[in-house]
Amino acid sequence: MATEALPAPEPIEVPAAKAIARMVRRIGARQLIGTILVMSVALLFARYSWSLPLGVDAEHALYDVRLLMTSQRIPQDPRIVMVVYTDETLEATARRSPLDRGLLAKALTNLDKLGAKAIGIDILIDEPQPEDDQLVAAFRGMKTPVHLAFAGNATNGVFVQPWQEDFMRKFQASLKPGNVWPTSIRVEADPDGVMRSWPTRPPGLPPLLSNAMAKHDKRFEDYHGSLLYRLPQRADRPVFSKLPIDLFALPEAAEMLRSQIQGRYVLMGGDISDVDQFDTPATRLSKEGESGTTTGLEIHATMLAQQLDNRIPRRILPTALWGAALLVVVAAAMAGFTELSAARNAVVIVGSLALLIATPLILQRAGFDTQRLPMFGWLGGWVLAFIASSAAGRAVSSDERRFAQSALGKYLPPDVAKQILRDPDKLALHGEQREIFAMFTDLEGFTQLSSQIAPAMVAQLLNRYLDLLSDVVLEHGGTLDKFVGDAVIAFWGAPISRPDDADRAVKASMAMYAAGERFRREAPAGVPPIGRTRVGLHMGVAIVGNFGGEGRIQYTALGDSMNAASRLESANKKLHTTLLVSGDVVARSTLKCFRPMGRITVRGRSETPMAIYEALPDCDLEQAAALTDILARFDAGDASAISSLETLISQNPKDLALVNLLERLQRLGPGGSYALD
Repeated sequence: MATEALPAPEPIEVPAAKAIARMVRRIGARQLIGTILVMSVALLFARYSWSLPLGVDAEHALYDVRLLMTSQRIPQDPRIVMVVYTDETLEATARRSPLDRGLLAKALTNLDKLGAKAIGIDILIDEPQPEDDQLVAAFRGMKTPVHLAFAGNATNGVFVQPWQEDFMRKFQASLKPGNVWPTSIRVEADPDGVMRSWPTRPPGLPPLLSNAMAKHDKRFEDYHGSLLYRLPQRADRPVFSKLPIDLFALPEAAEMLRSQIQGRYVLMGGDISDVDQFDTPATRLSKEGESGTTTGLEIHATMLAQQLDNRIPRRILPTALWGAALLVVVAAAMAGFTELSAARNAVVIVGSLALLIATPLILQRAGFDTQRLPMFGWLGGWVLAFIASSAAGRAVSSDERRFAQSALGKYLPPDVAKQILRDPDKLALHGEQREIFAMFTDLEGFTQLSSQIAPAMVAQLLNRYLDLLSDVVLEHGGTLDKFVGDAVIAFWGAPISRPDDADRAVKASMAMYAAGERFRREAPAGVPPIGRTRVGLHMGVAIVGNFGGEGRIQYTALGDSMNAASRLESANKKLHTTLLVSGDVVARSTLKCFRPMGRITVRGRSETPMAIYEALPDCDLEQAAALTDILARFDAGDASAISSLETLISQNPKDLALVNLLERLQRLGPGGSYALD
């Protein structure tokens, strides 16, 4: 059986892709290249700000702040105690450099009896002293594991000369066999002099002091990530307790401190004001008057505590940093390219920057090492990308905005058109139910007039007339719906509603009548007399929206309220009025320029009578009040009301609307309603 080949499917066009392609064309080659270059710079800055001269300083400061904000606060670490040489010790021993080794030997001998877990000594024995034999004897007699400082010339050439290294090696070799092992006391500061990381371990050095004292966690042997400092809960109780070494010179005094030593790690070294002092994130940001530096011994104590706590922060992979940088730039580009109102734009900017600031803090608190996380790079990259994309977005939208505002301005008030451009959702494509004030107008006798003059003159007159009435609608905040011949259809209350829409609509109807009268007076010579402008205005519910589809703008209103306004306009001819408004409009308006014209019933709309009023630009309030009273008396069955109306007509014999009202009342009786076809 033969089969018929199916036609190839048409390619599917993706609206987003089409929009992007259109935007690229509108940007222009030069603008596009510039935008791409700035975006590339933003991406690189968001990724590599830690490697830039100015960026690294900002990154260091931001890291220090979030490290301190997330640091643990503890009462005091009960596992570690520092036994230190102080400035007072140096004064008492009259020895500054090298430190008194006799005092060290006595303290070690007495500490050995107090049950410490291990002793770490951050003091270099790098040159001969008279007390060396006493110190060697103390070391050889130690039952407590002792880790003695060592530093090499290759890794610390500024402070350790070859001869000093040679002396240290020989001295420590003389302690064997025994319970003393060499240990590295290496620390490394960042280029700005702040201690933020564990040191690297160059080959040829013994284990790091903290690694040697806490041997249970091998992961720290090669760790050189961030130092996790802790903060004291109370200013008078530091994280690590410090005891002067002088207290341990005598056995009796040392025994009194057994509870301070037993079961703890003991670190011995200097706490001297001008020796072995370092900056840390805490001291760098300390307030004036607080301690400005931290001793190297306390740095080692911090590393030891971190190892005892098994606190190795999770590493953020380079691929994740690249992904984050790209996400930051893309998000900024989307935010900058999207047209938003000033308020929404401010929310986007503030929200985005707040998220960029909060994310590193959240990650740090969650246990990630954020020292190399480019927070400043994210902020700078976001700002660069946002500025570049905003400039490109303005280039794309400037022409479109001018065209759209011009188009919208032809049937919407300028302020409404601006709101629609800022928030297009307000001009809904779908229909929505709104309460509106609908207006229909008509130029009396224009159809007959148009057959009596040349077509060019008809076009000239009609355009002039519609321009006048359109301007009135827009000046009073109305929305132009459409033109039907010489008729203008407009409404208030959509797409933007205002509290005074009723007053605006009524004032516009009177202004349109006045514009029509001016148009009649200014008609060119030879044009037959032009009739009056008649207006019908009603308030009711309608369905409003863009019913023309995606391809064209046709914002219009549909429903019974529009029909009622049209019937009111046509009723003017039969009732000899010019500006008829419904009672619903009068009830909503704060104006007083209305006189009652009875009731009407529109066939095919509703059997319920509609109270109608005539809006008069130069309304006689006394006459309007008198007429209101007459109609109320008439409906109440007062026979004298007709006489009162006749008297009112005699005072205004040319008012055909009153004459027509009298005829209707006499024919219909109290409570009657005039039926419109």
